[in-house]
Amino acid sequence: MACDLWLVPLVDVLCHSPDNPFAEELAEYDRALAEAGLPPVPVHGYVPGTSGAVAPVAGFDYAALHLLRRAYLLQLSGLPVTPAEELDGDYQQLLEMFEANAQGAHLVWHFDHAGAYVPVDFPRPLVNESLLSGGGPLGSSHGLLRELELVAPVLDIDPRHPPPRCGATETVRSPRSATSGSASTRRPPAASPRAR
Repeated sequence: MACDLWLVPLVDVLCHSPDNPFAEELAEYDRALAEAGLPPVPVHGYVPGTSGAVAPVAGFDYAALHLLRRAYLLQLSGLPVTPAEELDGDYQQLLEMFEANAQGAHLVWHFDHAGAYVPVDFPRPLVNESLLSGGGPLGSSHGLLRELELVAPVLDIDPRHPPPRCGATETVRSPRSATSGSASTRRPPAASPRAR
């Protein structure tokens, strides 16, 4: 099964439209940000020439995503990042052993099947009951980018010269170094069970 990353342009013609399919979610994110003393999700003026289309930008299989998160947790916890072909419960054990680190990480503390990263900088993912009953913790695209740049070197990836981006319909299936994706992305909610 693949985890698709979707880009939702935060432009006024979409966000201020009465037909905006993301209006309820954006309002929920703004409430969570306000509760944390942060500014609302920024909405920008439309720039002629841009499509404003909501589109998939990348994808991973879940195993690759969990292996990426595993590498980040190991590094964050000061442990050696060793190659792994599969998880065999290792990832779940890491989540339990390093729960405080996991809960503070934008890359890790995020639902696999749904959720959002917004272009507002804050140190830890935001969590409240309303978010958890919907798409899950709210991440910062700025925080996610910092975490991806931190883990990239241990995966032999130069964050200044990343590997070529996969096409929007390709799925990254390399379990050792899957890191392709967009920092401010959203996957439309799905009916799959919650996973971290």
